[in-house]
Amino acid sequence: MSAVLYDTIGRNYSVHRRADYRIADCLINYLNIPENSIIADIGAGSGNYSNALAERGFFVKAIEPSDIMKNQSVKKDNVEWIKGAAENIPLEDASVDAVVSIMASHHFTSLSEALAEMNRICPDGPILWFTFDPREADNPWIADYFPKIWADAMRIFPSLNELKDLFSKATHKTVRIHSFKLPPDLDDKFLAACWRKPSAYLNEDARQAMSGFAVADPVQVGHGIEKLKNDLIDGTWTQKYGYVLNFEEIDWGYRFIIAGKAHN
Repeated sequence: MSAVLYDTIGRNYSVHRRADYRIADCLINYLNIPENSIIADIGAGSGNYSNALAERGFFVKAIEPSDIMKNQSVKKDNVEWIKGAAENIPLEDASVDAVVSIMASHHFTSLSEALAEMNRICPDGPILWFTFDPREADNPWIADYFPKIWADAMRIFPSLNELKDLFSKATHKTVRIHSFKLPPDLDDKFLAACWRKPSAYLNEDARQAMSGFAVADPVQVGHGIEKLKNDLIDGTWTQKYGYVLNFEEIDWGYRFIIAGKAHN
C-alpha cells in the first residue's frame, strides 16, 4: 500500500473524501453481521468509513500506513488505529468478524497477498471491497477529457472477473458482486463522483484528493482541464454530455465484491 503517495496527496483528503451514507448503508447490508462485531478496515485512509461503521455500533480496527492520513481522522472510542499494510496486517489470526476495504485496493502492492492476509484474520466472516472496474462504465465523459487517467485505471484495476477469481482462490468462500450506481450528490468525491457536476473537476484541491489525478502527468491534466473549461463555457460539454444532467444515478463501474456472508 502506498503510504508515500498518501503522505503527499492526503493533506486535505478528509475535506473531499467524507463517508457517504449510501455506501455505508451498503457496507452494513452486505456484511450482514451483528452490531458490536469487530471489523478490520484495511487502507482506512482518514477513517471516514471506519468512523461511519463505528457510529453504527461496530468496533473497528483501522489499518493504515500513512500517518498524514491517520492524523486527519476524527477519533472515535470504538475505532482502534493500527499502522500497517494490507500485505502484512498486524492482527492475530481469526481476530475479526469481518473485513472491509473501501477504494484502497489499487494501492496494494499485491492483491493476492492482501486477500490472503484478510482471510487469515477473518477466515469465517465476510470480506468486502468497494472498488472500481472502468470497463463496466457506461459512456464515461471523463475519459474524453482525461484519457490517460482512464487508461491508467484500466491498467491498474483488474476486471471484475479477475477480481472474483482472486477472491475465490484466496478465501474459498462464495463470492458475490453488487453494482453501485452513483447518485449525483456523493459526499465521497472519488474519481467519478462528480459525474453530474463537471465544473467540480476544475477545483485543484478536489482533484488532489483523487489518486488518479494526483499521480497523473500535470501537463496532460492541464490540457484536459483547459478543454473542459472551454467546453463548459461555449456549451460543447452540454451539447455532447448534457443528457447526464437528467439522470438521478449512473453506472460508471463502481462495485462491491463480497466473499462470504451477504444478503442477496
